[in-house]
Amino acid sequence: MVMTPRERIPYSAIVDRPPIRLPEGARMVVWVIANVEDWDIRRPMPRAALPPPMGNPLVPDLPNWAWHEYGMRVGFWRILDCLKSLGITPTLAINGSVCEAYPRVVEAALEAGWEFMGHGWRQGPMHALEDQRVSIRRTIEAIRAATGKAPRGWESPGLTETFDTVDILAAEGIEYVADWVLDDQPCEIHTTSSPILSLPYTVEVNDVAMMAVAMHSSDELLKRGLRQFERLYQESASITRFMSISVHPYLSGAPHRIAYLEELLTHISQQPGVVFWTGEQILDWHRATT
Repeated sequence: MVMTPRERIPYSAIVDRPPIRLPEGARMVVWVIANVEDWDIRRPMPRAALPPPMGNPLVPDLPNWAWHEYGMRVGFWRILDCLKSLGITPTLAINGSVCEAYPRVVEAALEAGWEFMGHGWRQGPMHALEDQRVSIRRTIEAIRAATGKAPRGWESPGLTETFDTVDILAAEGIEYVADWVLDDQPCEIHTTSSPILSLPYTVEVNDVAMMAVAMHSSDELLKRGLRQFERLYQESASITRFMSISVHPYLSGAPHRIAYLEELLTHISQQPGVVFWTGEQILDWHRATT
């Protein structure tokens, strides 16, 4: 029988938990995720900057495919330079097919020491797959072949899961997921095999939700990111908090947006007691301390 999310993660109020301690006196973790995707021109686009004329979806949808392609050709390199300049190592959420379609991006992320996290084979909901397990395995193997190491983490395209996705992921060796955006601390998810860790990902400080869905102005990432950070930083004086920042090359890598990401990360990096960790570092810390 398939478990519901509440059966997998029993309710827990953050104020009732025993304190958790970070190493070397740190009080807060910031997790930066850069998402690189492969959009299939033969299918409807996952997002649209330019709605189709008369409102009818178009295939091929050249303008919106090219909008995303700009991110992979140009925007990714702005984000790479931003993170390098600040000494921040992110987690790369990567479609497995990106390893074949954009090997130069993979090469640059590997050279910079980024962690690779599975992000589905190609951008599209898990619900639409004929066989999730085949797609998950294909993604894991593509990342292993490209990097020499299987991914330990997973972010489903659009954070989509069916009721049994997390069971399949755990059985295939995935150790943490980013889909369950329900807490400011890591939480264990019960599966039909070994437990899997839910890391505090975000739909709030996420440029897709801000720019591609809500169509906010270019400075929204900075404004919202600062408010999110300042409150979590304040609260972390008594209860350790984790903050995620999720960006995409075709959005935050645009010329009119990149400076806001740089300003946000610069401000955070200057605050005492804050550490930037990858998903893998959070996982290893959690396993070592619980």
